[in-house]
Amino acid sequence: MTRDSTHENTGNSPASIWLFLITFTLVFYGMGAAFVESFVNYPTWKLIGAAEFRDFHQALGPLIIGYMVIPVFLAIPLTAMLLWKRPFPIPKWAIILALVMQLIGAVSSFAIQIPVQVQLSTNGLSLPLIDQLIFTNFWLRRIPMFINSALFFWMMSLVLRKNR
Repeated sequence: MTRDSTHENTGNSPASIWLFLITFTLVFYGMGAAFVESFVNYPTWKLIGAAEFRDFHQALGPLIIGYMVIPVFLAIPLTAMLLWKRPFPIPKWAIILALVMQLIGAVSSFAIQIPVQVQLSTNGLSLPLIDQLIFTNFWLRRIPMFINSALFFWMMSLVLRKNR
């Protein structure tokens, strides 16, 4: 396969560069926000009193959706768009792998974490549910998110080297 056939409809057009840059920014913004949520907020939820927990959790939810969830999930369709419009010299396999990592996190969110969050918001403080959230969040969202971020860092290094 020639270099041209692996990069059909791609190149270093302003559109492909901007698409990559915006996606890169969302990936790293999302990772930072999610890491604070995972490693700072979740563990400290155990310190909130049972009487206050439900109100706290219900107030926190919309903020997390706006400042973390939307940017993280917006990166998924933008990454998919990079399959067709990616800058040289990013290989297609790297975009596919990044997309798989993002989808693992999304499926885990809908199948495990969101139902746990709904239970916490409805029923209040539950230490076993918080422990389940922390455990599944680490393995099924943070590890794939870290791999995705490492891929985007590597891809950015390829773009910068090519355009130097």
